[in-house]
Amino acid sequence: MYIIKVKGIAKIPDYVQLRDERFTLLAYFRVDRPDKSLEKLGFGDKQEYIMNIIKDLPFGQVTKLDI
Repeated sequence: MYIIKVKGIAKIPDYVQLRDERFTLLAYFRVDRPDKSLEKLGFGDKQEYIMNIIKDLPFGQVTKLDI
């Protein structure tokens, strides 16, 4: 799975994209509200781990996420 943090502009908040190996969009959620999206994908128990990666991730960089 891949993760991308997208910088918001003006009133649009920052978002995160989770994509699979074929780069298909799995989830798209606000950085400050990941709860429902991660639970839908079955990653509710790994939310803290994923959010720690997102916190340190630069905007626009595609990063492989091994879960």
